[in-house]
Amino acid sequence: MTTKNLLVELFVEELPPKALKKLGDAFAGVLADQLKAQGLTAADAVVTPFASPRRLAAHVTGVAAKAADKAVSQKLMPVSVGLDASGAPTPALLKRLAGLGADASAVAGLKRAPDGKAEALFFDSVQPGVELAEGLQKALHEAIAKLPIPKVMSYQLETDCELPGWSSVNFVRPAHGLVALHGADVVPVKALGLTAGNSTHGHRFEAAIDPVPLADADAYAATLARDGAVIASFAERKAEIKKQLAAAAAKVGGGCQPIDDDALLDEVTALVERPNVLTCSFEKEFLDVPQECLILTMKANQKYFPLLDAQGKLTNQFLVVSNIRPDDASAVIGGNERVVRPRLADAKFFFDQDRKKTLESRVPALAKVVYHNKLGTQGERMERVCAIAETIGLKLGGPELAARSLLAARLAKTDLVTDMVGEFPELQGIMGGYYARHDGLSDDIAFAIEDHYRPRFAGDELPRNQTGVVVALADKLETLVGMFGIGNLPTGDKDPFALRRHALGVIRMLVEKDLPLELTALLSAAVPAFGDKIGDATPALADFIYDRLAGGLREQGASAQEVDAVLALRPQRLADVAQRLQAVRAFAALPEAPALAAANKRIGNILKKSEGEGAAVNPALFVEPAEKDLYAAMQATVPAANAKFDAGDHTASLQALAALRTPVDAFFDGVMVNADDAALKANRLGLLKSLHEAMNRVADLSRLAA
Repeated sequence: MTTKNLLVELFVEELPPKALKKLGDAFAGVLADQLKAQGLTAADAVVTPFASPRRLAAHVTGVAAKAADKAVSQKLMPVSVGLDASGAPTPALLKRLAGLGADASAVAGLKRAPDGKAEALFFDSVQPGVELAEGLQKALHEAIAKLPIPKVMSYQLETDCELPGWSSVNFVRPAHGLVALHGADVVPVKALGLTAGNSTHGHRFEAAIDPVPLADADAYAATLARDGAVIASFAERKAEIKKQLAAAAAKVGGGCQPIDDDALLDEVTALVERPNVLTCSFEKEFLDVPQECLILTMKANQKYFPLLDAQGKLTNQFLVVSNIRPDDASAVIGGNERVVRPRLADAKFFFDQDRKKTLESRVPALAKVVYHNKLGTQGERMERVCAIAETIGLKLGGPELAARSLLAARLAKTDLVTDMVGEFPELQGIMGGYYARHDGLSDDIAFAIEDHYRPRFAGDELPRNQTGVVVALADKLETLVGMFGIGNLPTGDKDPFALRRHALGVIRMLVEKDLPLELTALLSAAVPAFGDKIGDATPALADFIYDRLAGGLREQGASAQEVDAVLALRPQRLADVAQRLQAVRAFAALPEAPALAAANKRIGNILKKSEGEGAAVNPALFVEPAEKDLYAAMQATVPAANAKFDAGDHTASLQALAALRTPVDAFFDGVMVNADDAALKANRLGLLKSLHEAMNRVADLSRLAA
């Protein structure tokens, strides 16, 4: 079958930049999947997406003009329903055949085949392959319908301007052109009120010709680059911007590098069709403002790339990605420098004004900021964080750490009522650190204020000092305990208060800082700070945290069975979990492990059924040799295993218990636990209970049983 490559392009008005890459990938992906599903292209066809500010396109290799015919076998009905006693077709069968375009002459050719318990009739036919025009029309409709459009707009078709309201289209942006080329041939498809052709449009200002004719599907990218001054591929455009940014930074010299921000790079890539990186500058006096403020205003408001020196300090130069390439770029450079100056002046003004008041003087203003209608103001929240931080500080470092933590917690939220954070909420915490130093507070307190939001995201750094860890823990626990206490829990993909992220932050600090804090006690200690505003949801919150921990461990490569075995015991010191997991993994590799895990599960079931029964073990009551041998083996093994456990060597503790396999197996082979003699039964249950406790100190080994 002869095939040609296919090119489909939608030419539209400027697409939303933050969604462009996703839109381009989705358009190409769905279009290709639909063509494959209809047999118009092979499963290994190469799909190339294109996405620029004014176009979504896809290039698909090896597309047939017509799909191959396909043999189809359709089940009609049971033989007993389709044929009467004499073998003649029933009216039901004839009606079914008529619906398939066949008549009574097809009855002789029907196949009989088993279908479950009965025999059924099957009709074999050849389904003609779909023509490309029909198949592409369906694929294009699906690709448009399934675009992950952030917000749909409605517009009227140009051809119907004289009939307002009669014909309108809903799409992400108004569409003005459609290209569909199979090789050099136009495929006659329609979409969004447009009919496909073989020409598109290039750059708004710098295209050599307009419209831009396309010779064939394979000439698309090269023709647009040559005649349309457009780099159509999102990936190629991004790579070109990165190359130009690096070259411009190298030209500035001094080891300068543009700020590394992939999200910003993606957004800028979605804003330009013909990137041209230019170097601009601003007055050095603005460098007196914290560099985070300047970087944020340049990135967020202007989409500029600040330049950092070899030490990571902000310079007074920045890079602009222009969409035009004039011979003299001075006007473009000057315009961008004029635009950024008021932004930087605003940041400097906010910084200067904020420093006229101390953080301590701003504490009363927190009482005027609502945090949550059921949990009160930021002032009340601050008091709760202070109480929790003081409690944790006392446990971790005594009165001195508690006092430092209390001060940092009291001031941690005060930058929320500053002008700078009001303008740039992303700087909360960071500005608090700067203002704390200006107020003469120590770096310990300043770092704690700055770091108390950490970790903000997966992979973020933890607080730099112990005071910061205490305040960060207190802040996250206040949020978790408070929200769970009023029943405001995350559901599905909705988590407006970022409780999952807060739980992961608590886990990371407890584990990576190896804090000697027990989880349940930690959660319970936070509850009194709320008074009567909340109910105690500590058990549900603990489950939530263990679930997050389990998910994280599985992502790191631990098996679900191993994680389940360790977390089934709800270990209170989360810093021990990794070591327990390692011990379980080592134990599971032993030849004795399967038998001991199965025995452990059996013991657990016996003890559940005999709850309340059992007594302290009395060796004098042993009758069977097997129970005597098991008791003797336990006396020789368990103390050593317990000593290893108490010393923190969980792996050696579990491995010591492997010696019990033979006496455990012999016990179950030769001893009846549920003896008629009540004293004998209680003694044996007591023996199993002590064995169960000894085996399950590191993990619930029964969870390893197949």
